[in-house]
Amino acid sequence: MINIISSARGLPFHKQIKQTASMANDLETGGTVNGSGKPRTVSKLYEFKEQLLLLSTLVATVTYVAGLNLPGGSWEQDDPGGHMAGDPILRDTHYRRYLAFYYCNATALAASLVVSLILIILEEKHIVWTVVLRMVMMLDLLSLMGAYGAGSCRDTFTTIFAVVVFSFLVLIIIFGFFYLWLHRHDKFPSNSNSNSNRPIAPPGLNSTSKSRFFLSVRLIQKQRSVVKSFVDAKKEEKEKIDVLMLLATFAVTITYVAGLSPPGGFWSSTEDGHRLSDPVLQARGRYRAFFVCNTTSFAVSLLIIVLLLEKKLLKKQLSEKFTVRFTVPYVLIAVALLGLMVAYAAGSCREADNTIFVLTLTAAVPVCVCLQLVVVACTNCWEGLATKCGDVLGWFKRRVNTPRGTSTSTDIELHLQNTRYLVMLLATLVVTITYQAGLDPPGGLWLDSRDGHTIGHPVLQTTHPTRYQVFFYSNSAAFVTSLVVIMMLQSKYLLTRHTLEATLVLDLFGLITAYGAGSTRDVNASFYIIALAGIVLVYVVVHITIRDHDPEPAGGDAAVKVLDDKRKVLLLVAILAATLTYQAGLTPPGGFWLADDQGLGRRAGFPVLLDNYPPRYHAFFYCNAASFMASVTLILLLINPKLYRPGIRCYALYVCMLVGMFGLMGAYAA
Repeated sequence: MINIISSARGLPFHKQIKQTASMANDLETGGTVNGSGKPRTVSKLYEFKEQLLLLSTLVATVTYVAGLNLPGGSWEQDDPGGHMAGDPILRDTHYRRYLAFYYCNATALAASLVVSLILIILEEKHIVWTVVLRMVMMLDLLSLMGAYGAGSCRDTFTTIFAVVVFSFLVLIIIFGFFYLWLHRHDKFPSNSNSNSNRPIAPPGLNSTSKSRFFLSVRLIQKQRSVVKSFVDAKKEEKEKIDVLMLLATFAVTITYVAGLSPPGGFWSSTEDGHRLSDPVLQARGRYRAFFVCNTTSFAVSLLIIVLLLEKKLLKKQLSEKFTVRFTVPYVLIAVALLGLMVAYAAGSCREADNTIFVLTLTAAVPVCVCLQLVVVACTNCWEGLATKCGDVLGWFKRRVNTPRGTSTSTDIELHLQNTRYLVMLLATLVVTITYQAGLDPPGGLWLDSRDGHTIGHPVLQTTHPTRYQVFFYSNSAAFVTSLVVIMMLQSKYLLTRHTLEATLVLDLFGLITAYGAGSTRDVNASFYIIALAGIVLVYVVVHITIRDHDPEPAGGDAAVKVLDDKRKVLLLVAILAATLTYQAGLTPPGGFWLADDQGLGRRAGFPVLLDNYPPRYHAFFYCNAASFMASVTLILLLINPKLYRPGIRCYALYVCMLVGMFGLMGAYAA
C-alpha cells in the first residue's frame, strides 16, 4: 500500500487517484506491482519451488533404490541354467518388462536430478528455464508411470488396469499443456467486476479541494482493504497448495515403492506351476484389491500434482471454464488417502479378522471428516456472535484496565502456522513408515508352505503370535491416527484445541508400542526400550524444573519467533531421526532367518546379526532404540508450547537431541 501511494506522488491529484485505483485493482485481480508502478512478472513455477524440490528429491530417492533393488528379486545362487547369483530374475522371465522398467526408471531418476538442478538456478523472470523445467517435469511424470506399470504388472488383469488408469492420466496431462499452448496469447479477465469495483469520483466533487480530500480518503481506505484481502487470500491459497502438494508427494513415493515391492514377496521357485519373480499373492483376490487401490492412489496423487500445476499455470482461465478449483484436489486427495487405507488393509492382513479390524479403523477417517465439517459449519454460524462478544469484552477490558496475558495474537498465529506445517510433515512421515512396515512386517515372510505355515505369511505371526498382534494393531492404529491428524489439520478451529495434541500423543504411543513389539523377540528387551522413553521424559522434566527459573524473555513477538525457529529445527531433526530409526529397528541390517535350523541353532524370524555378531547386534539395537525413544520424546515435548520454550531456554531439549544423534551414529557404526 505504501508503494502504491508513494509511486503516485508528484502527479496531478486526479492522476494520483487514477493511478492508485489502477494499481490497487491490479493487486485485487492477482497482479503484482513494483515500486515504479509497473507489473512484475513472476514465473508461476517459481512459486512452487520448494514443493517441486521436495517432489524431485523424493522421486530421485525411490527411483535410485528401485534401480538397485529391481522388482522380482535376484538370483540367490548360480545354477546350471546359466543364471548368476545377484542378477535380476525379471530380466530372464519378462525381458521386455525388464527393459521398459529399467529405462523408464533411469529416465525418471535423471529427470528428477535435472529438475532439482533447474530449481536451484531458477530465477523469477527466467522464461526459458521455466519452459525447460515444465518439459522435464512432464518427462519425469511419464517415466515414473511407465516404470510403475512395467515393474508392478505381471498378469493380464494388472496390465489392463494400469494401462487404462495411466492412459486417462496422460490424456489429462496432454490436454492441460495443449490448452495452455493454445491459449497462450488470450487475455482472460480475472475479475468481471473489476470496472465496477474501481472508485469513480461523482460529478462535481473535483471542483473543490474539500471534495477531493474526502474522495481520496475514501479511495485509500477502500484500496487498503483490497490490498489486505489480496494478501490474506494469497497466503491462504499458498497454505492450501503446500498441504496438498505435501500429501500428494508422499503418496506418490509410498505407492511407487509398494507397487514395485508388493506384500508377500515374489516366487523364488517354479514349484506347483508358479512363475519366478511373480508376486506370491498374485493369484488371490486380496492382491488384486491391493494392486487396484495402490495403483489408484498412485495415479490420483500424480493427477493432484498436475492439477495444482495447471491451476497455477492457467490461473483462472481453466478454473472458470472447467471449474477446476480447490474442491477437485481435495476430493482427489480424499480418494488417494482412501486408496492407501484399503491397500494397507488388503496388503498387510492375511486373515479376515485382521482385515475387519483395519477397515473398522479406516472408518474413523471419514467419520473425522464429517465431524470436522459439522464443527466448521457450527463455527461459521457462531462466528458473528463471537466477534461481537470479543468486541464487547475488549471494550470492557480497556475500561477496567485489565492486564493482557503473556500470549499475544501474533504469538498464537506464529505457533499455529509452525505447528500446522511441522505436524503435517510428522503425520505424513508416520503414514509412510507405518504403511511400509505393515506391508513388510518385521521377521520377514515365509518362502514355502510347510510345518503349518503358508508362503507369503509373516514369520512373526507363526513364531510369536501375541507379539505380532501387538505390533500389527499398534502399527495400524498409528497409521490410521496419522491420517486422522492430517484431516484435523485442515481445520484451524481444531488447531486451537487440545484435541490435536491428544491425537498426536496417541499416534506416537502407538508408534512406540509397535517399535517395542516388532524390533525384538525378547520380553525384557521390549520393556527396556520402552522404559528409555520414560527415562528421557523424566530427565527433561527434572532439568526444566531445576534449571529454568528465568522470567519470560523480553522482546515480545521477536523473542517468541527466535524460540519458534529453534523449535522448528529441533522438531525437524527429531522427525527425521524417528522415521529412520523406526524402519531400521523393525528391519535390522543383515535381515532375518527365513527358516529354522536345529543343527545351527537358527530360528526363523530372528535377526541374522544376532547369531553371527551378538555384541555388534546388541550395540546396534540399544543405540537405535535410544535414538528412537529420545526422538519421539523430543517430539512429544516440542508440540506443547508450555514445555518446549523452557526446555529450549535451559538446553534440556538440546541434550535430548544430542542423545538421539549420538545413538543414531552408534547404531550406524555397529
